[in-house]
Amino acid sequence: MQIRVDWRSSCSLTGTVLRWLAVPLAAPLVLAVIDGTDLRPFLVAIAITIAVGFALEQLRDERELGQRESFLMVAFTWLSVALIGTIPFLFTGTASGGESSFAGIYGPLNAFFESMSGLTTTGATIMTEWDFDNQARSLLLWRQLLQWLGGLGILIVAIGLLSHLMVGGAQLMETETQTRNVRKLRPHISETARLIWGLYVGLTLVTIVALYALNLVGLAPQMTLFNAIAHALTSVSTAGFSPESNSIVAFSPIVQWTLIPVMIVGSTNFVLLYYITQGEFERPLQSEELKFYLGTLGVFGAIVIGVLAVDPAIELRIEQTIRHGLFNVVSMVTTTGYASTDFNHWTAGAKHVLFLCMFLGGMAGSTTCSIKSLRWLVVLKAFRRNLFTAVHPDAIRPLRVSDGVVDEETVNDIIGYVLLVLVIFFGLTVFLVVDAVRGATNVSEFAALGAAASIFLNIGPAFELAGPMENYAGFSPVSRAVMIVMMWIGRIEIVPVLVLLLPSYWRS
Repeated sequence: MQIRVDWRSSCSLTGTVLRWLAVPLAAPLVLAVIDGTDLRPFLVAIAITIAVGFALEQLRDERELGQRESFLMVAFTWLSVALIGTIPFLFTGTASGGESSFAGIYGPLNAFFESMSGLTTTGATIMTEWDFDNQARSLLLWRQLLQWLGGLGILIVAIGLLSHLMVGGAQLMETETQTRNVRKLRPHISETARLIWGLYVGLTLVTIVALYALNLVGLAPQMTLFNAIAHALTSVSTAGFSPESNSIVAFSPIVQWTLIPVMIVGSTNFVLLYYITQGEFERPLQSEELKFYLGTLGVFGAIVIGVLAVDPAIELRIEQTIRHGLFNVVSMVTTTGYASTDFNHWTAGAKHVLFLCMFLGGMAGSTTCSIKSLRWLVVLKAFRRNLFTAVHPDAIRPLRVSDGVVDEETVNDIIGYVLLVLVIFFGLTVFLVVDAVRGATNVSEFAALGAAASIFLNIGPAFELAGPMENYAGFSPVSRAVMIVMMWIGRIEIVPVLVLLLPSYWRS
């Protein structure tokens, strides 16, 4: 069989990405030097990523990267970075500065799970409370950096060079943001990438300052500089890892109130954020998706707050009810995955609403995961149009978003994508239940539903066994291996992986 995909170009670009991965790996290395902990986890990772990256770059082909090569590059890059990111987790370090052992966080499978969860901004973990208390700060920082890189990476993929690959991608984003071409906010792709990079770094720095300022004025004693940096990295990226075993519960309420707008901004279309920085405030006001997204947060937040308020078993003050209800809805909708309380103890009604929030997602062109509000907006408009045409069969009614017409091919793509997500979700749920019975593990149907949605939609915490104060170590090794694949597929929105399975992709 003759391969008609220029895989050499795809691998060469992946090599360039891997070489640059040595730069963020230097940050935990420096922290390890400061803390006097083992340097080997990061020295080995840096050496391997430079060597592999350089080797792949030698496959360079002068031909232009086409659409099929882009699919391969996206899928291969995400997988390769996750594999390199696993290396530091293969060393079990200690906060006391003791020498690491090449044993991993309970083994290579769990180390790969932690890395893939970080890079895909899922936020699901297999670390126990002992790990959080005893692992070196350098390793905990690497967890946070992986998520920050994953959030930035998906931004560049979605808005920059490869926006045409996403289902319902560039054309719909251009309509919604009133932009002629989201890939050309600047004349060249490299300038667009730098623009997004600047916004992303700027938001992260502002969040670090805001969180650490709470410590300096005595409102958040636990929010040290390390914690401020760590939580800024995973708040802007809507990712959810925390160096604290009990997540945001470890901090005062003012921290939770501060993080709510950060999560919302991180899941807002970065094209709209760019226009705000340019003083073009009318653009966000014209965005129908932004109104739908904020309205969704408000409606679901109000429902959970109401359910908590009328539940006699939950004794919370008014401020606590509003804060916990709003925070956890925002965390779920934006797919951040933080938890301000153990909602495993909430009433079934509140937990089921949070479960529904998993399928919403933030705006297109943001760091968020899940189905995303723009797709749901199109699906609802298409459904309403179908009801209208059922009564008026001769009517011609184009579907509009923000006064722009969405072409029918894009509408069909989006509806097909949403159905595919739901099919894969149910398939993963059935697999987790069956595998739990096979392995005699304690996984209920609702726990499997929550875990399947959380993993595939890249959210993090779920319910019961995978609750916000628990971890995924209770699932069987087979289930965790499948979860790794599902996090990878879900984060890059399915298509770049599925097309690789088609023989015609390689031959035609």
